[in-house]
Amino acid sequence: MTAAPVDGKSAGARRVFITGASSGIGAALARHYARRGATLGLVARRAAQLDALLGELPGKHRSYPADVTDAGALAAAARDFIADGGVPDIVIANAGVSAGTLTEHAADLATFKRIFAVNVAGMVATFAPFVAPMREAGRGRLAGIASVAGIRGLPGAGAYSASKAAAIAYLESLRVELRGSGVRVVTLCPGYIETPMTAVNTYPMPFMLPADAAARRMARLIDAGRSYAVVPWQMAVVAKLLRVLPNPLFDLLFSRAGRKPPGLEV
Repeated sequence: MTAAPVDGKSAGARRVFITGASSGIGAALARHYARRGATLGLVARRAAQLDALLGELPGKHRSYPADVTDAGALAAAARDFIADGGVPDIVIANAGVSAGTLTEHAADLATFKRIFAVNVAGMVATFAPFVAPMREAGRGRLAGIASVAGIRGLPGAGAYSASKAAAIAYLESLRVELRGSGVRVVTLCPGYIETPMTAVNTYPMPFMLPADAAARRMARLIDAGRSYAVVPWQMAVVAKLLRVLPNPLFDLLFSRAGRKPPGLEV
């Protein structure tokens, strides 16, 4: 299948590459784009779950069992996907991990490193092999899945919040670097989405969205080439309030907030 250009008025992408595709938002995005007739390149660590997803998707797609911290494996997957049918219209860096962390616990240092390796360096490694081909083609979308958790540092989630804040800043840098190239960079900040990552949370999660509903909204934002968006819109209001909340009030309110349990969640 040949690639078709994507612009703000496009009816849909023809070739889409997604990391973290075996569950959660990644799997929901894969189902969404497959139903729209796109050819997919799907990356995930868990080969069995990736194979199960491929078995339910309409159309023919390519899968790449790999960890996004393996830049060589991602580069090889990118080369294979491009060789198979051309430069993708959309690349979505979705792979991410989360865990409750506390700086005072020495054992959590390894968790900090893993979260940054996946959520930040993994995003860079996902986009790196596609930037030059997409720039040469003069089109496409690079979409990074960040989080509203990156807007303010949440207690007990220092690693996750910091990694998502870094992802937001990185995507902004990349967006400016590619200005005028025809390649648009989209930063998406989900709120609470029904995924394995949120299933372990024991505290209230306002404005929770099913993963499939979130994927549809994200796909529309990617098609439109939005530079930055929060999903759902209600969390965008919360995000704006968090940005301007004075530190003493933020500290008072969030010192009592629920905290994510330890243990990596994908």
